[in-house]
Amino acid sequence: MNVLVINCGSSSLKFQLINSDTEAVLAKGLCERIGIDGRLTYQPEGGAKEVSELAMPTHTEAIQFVIDALTNAETGVVKSLDEINAVGHRVVHGGEKFTKSVVIDAEVLAAIEECNDLAPLHNPANLLGIMAVRSLMPEIPQVAVFDTSFHQTMPEHAYMYAIPYEYYVRDKVRRYGFHGTSHKFVAEKSANLAGLDFNNSKIITCHLGNGGSVTAVCNGKSVDTSMGFTPVEGVVMGTRCGDVDAGIVTFLQSKYDLDVKGVNDVLNKKSGFLGVSGVSSDARDIEAAAKEGNHRAQLAMEMFRYRVKKFIGAYAAAMNGVDMIVFTGGIGENDISVREDVCTGCSFLGIDFDSEANNVRGEDRIITKPGSKVIVTTVTTNEELVIAQDTMRLTTK
Repeated sequence: MNVLVINCGSSSLKFQLINSDTEAVLAKGLCERIGIDGRLTYQPEGGAKEVSELAMPTHTEAIQFVIDALTNAETGVVKSLDEINAVGHRVVHGGEKFTKSVVIDAEVLAAIEECNDLAPLHNPANLLGIMAVRSLMPEIPQVAVFDTSFHQTMPEHAYMYAIPYEYYVRDKVRRYGFHGTSHKFVAEKSANLAGLDFNNSKIITCHLGNGGSVTAVCNGKSVDTSMGFTPVEGVVMGTRCGDVDAGIVTFLQSKYDLDVKGVNDVLNKKSGFLGVSGVSSDARDIEAAAKEGNHRAQLAMEMFRYRVKKFIGAYAAAMNGVDMIVFTGGIGENDISVREDVCTGCSFLGIDFDSEANNVRGEDRIITKPGSKVIVTTVTTNEELVIAQDTMRLTTK
């Protein structure tokens, strides 16, 4: 079964065509500058990358160019739309309504739209992609896979904020968590790798990249996660600040006469690695600068690693123990020193770290010694594959 996986932004559209039976990526690409001018990057399996400048006034034109590329007589990977069986969409926010992936119908569309206030930068764009597919491929079933759904198992005491309760009742202000597709995927993958029973285990997953979050997975369910009402909460990230005293927001607003957009820019776009280091939002650039003696770059990495260790310790306490810690994401999969520093800093948990096994990038591996009380793994995540698998499962029932 061939599933077209789509991840829409406000002016971009990432796509992969995946054979959900073999897990092969038949083709992938990106539409950029939608609504401005338009650029399509397309790469078939085993083929060369192609870049085309194409007018894309809306997401509908972008989807059409994706279809044209996939069915192109020379470089396409399918002969016609008949060979695309379903479309799976990454949808950032499902609110409290969606606890799992769903087939998209009118009711689902309305519920996604109701979450626009909770994810104003993402959900409207996700809806544009869904509607574009509907207009061009009306007979093909579509599935929504939500970043937030895995975390809907968090208990009330974990997801509520200690602010007036009326804001939860009226506006649904609570912790939602994100990266849920990745956290669930790598937790199950690591449990299988280590021979643990996923549904009878205590696992802490660390999805660390330009955006990052840590999740406590107890007996197969998310019971706490570091991101909250928005993706700005939690660990230090590329340009996001992570946890801050809420009083800082009102202080900055008052002192610098910042409006809502100004504060949002500070917390989401000018903070994190970029804000502390002044060098870059990319962890690779930060580490290179740190090795050259840049104090602010060193500080940024120390703050990041310290925050990850704090969440691991907190979630071990929340679950009253931990069987496994998982590293994934761009940093988690590739940064050898981050994994070692975090794990050796959590040795009190019973981690017998294996530095030699840890000397790996982008591979699935156990990086603790045999007999370690807590197993640590580094595994690659694949959110697109999860979307494809969920789409296949729901559309072939």
